[in-house]
Amino acid sequence: MADPKGFLKVQERELPKRRPVAVRIMDWKEVYEDQDRTQLRRQAGRCMDCGVPFCHHGCPLGNLIPEWNDLTWRGEGRQAIERLHATNNFPEFTGRLCPAPCESACVLGINQPPVTIKQVEVSIIDHAFQNGWVQPHAPERLTGKTVAVVGSGPAGLAAAQQLTRAGHTVAVYERDDRIGGLLRYGIPDFKMEKRQIEQRLAQMQAEGTRFRAGVEIGVDISWAELRERYDAVVIATGSTVPRELPIPGRDLLGVHFAMDYLVQQNKVVAGDSVPEQLTAHGKHVVVIGGGDTGADCIGTAHRQGALSVTNLAIGYQPPTERPEHQPWPMTPTLFEVSSAHEEGGERVYLASTVEFLGNEAGEVRALRVAETEYVDGRRVPKSGTEREIPADLVLIAMGFTGPEKDSLEEQLHVPFDGRGNVTRDGQYATTEPGVFVAGDAGRGQSLIVWAIAEGRAVASAVDRYLEGDTQLPFPVNPTDRGIGL
Repeated sequence: MADPKGFLKVQERELPKRRPVAVRIMDWKEVYEDQDRTQLRRQAGRCMDCGVPFCHHGCPLGNLIPEWNDLTWRGEGRQAIERLHATNNFPEFTGRLCPAPCESACVLGINQPPVTIKQVEVSIIDHAFQNGWVQPHAPERLTGKTVAVVGSGPAGLAAAQQLTRAGHTVAVYERDDRIGGLLRYGIPDFKMEKRQIEQRLAQMQAEGTRFRAGVEIGVDISWAELRERYDAVVIATGSTVPRELPIPGRDLLGVHFAMDYLVQQNKVVAGDSVPEQLTAHGKHVVVIGGGDTGADCIGTAHRQGALSVTNLAIGYQPPTERPEHQPWPMTPTLFEVSSAHEEGGERVYLASTVEFLGNEAGEVRALRVAETEYVDGRRVPKSGTEREIPADLVLIAMGFTGPEKDSLEEQLHVPFDGRGNVTRDGQYATTEPGVFVAGDAGRGQSLIVWAIAEGRAVASAVDRYLEGDTQLPFPVNPTDRGIGL
């Protein structure tokens, strides 16, 4: 284990400092400063190496957390990244973007602040890239089988890397002009700079994975043509249909979905010219939705120079400490102050948006909101509590309802379940022979760790299918370490 008395000697939880708000909102760089290596090793040394490490239970990837905590404490960075890569293809993504359910399950968290697992993880991979320890792992032989992966988010990239390393010839198709899916267009650069994607893509290309950006399957190439060209197809298109807010005034100018707004800023930071860009500069901004996407909009609006930012959430404000009905090792719903919230703005809970109000030019000028009350388990506006909030730009960040269906239904004829996701069996297979689905397209909107876990698991299922083993005795485990490691 790490320091046998580490959790006794060091009880406080130490994280790297965030850059000062006044400084960081002037650019799009990541908000955290580098962590001192001595502090990092001290925090890794708090890991107890439990007899039953529940952090494994919390992590869908089954990361070997006590092992790489121990190696970090001992200063064995190269061995630590080998342990980390054994279960996680992209720790540079999860270490920055995952909400860390492993920390909620940390045994030390029963009576002390949990180990800073997420920070140790991202430090291991950053240190590895800096020292040139992340090298391509090309397959020893080629199988002659071909696989098309549609979608280049974390699920698609994980599946592609695993299948390439198994010796299959893999092509990743992405309709956007750059590879990365939501990692590229959606996650603001202040949360993850895009050089993190580029350095991983360079490794994958050196291993043999082929990337086809700017190609939309179902439009540029039909699903039938794709199926004819490849021995297997993996659908990893994500959950991209935004949840609508169908209330009066929805068609007013200035009311937009969050992703339309965030993607444009990603393109601008990348150096692209975006005509008539949606911007918060000089505007009163209202963000509807209290999740991560809403926080991303808040941080973006601050950097664009918004006059004010108000964040509305329809439900109760979560507690600051673990509630009784979500005991350890469950992942609790807690009130969190992200870097974006720290930068300013107002957060309003129990706020139901009733109507968008416009001016004579058809532009939004305000929102009429009311307090939320619960009636028979439903959240409804409370009569007599209506008020107006000024708004020049409204961003709807209420989550997503599933993958886009049109071409999948019309061309591939795969069915969808009651939640709007592509139907699949225990081996991630659709009703179309040789076509599989992984990530949010089959699971619904979820965490990045689940996307990578499913990408690895679907790769294992596809590999077995290509080798003729279509009768698996049991469902593929999402935490399966997969193939080609």
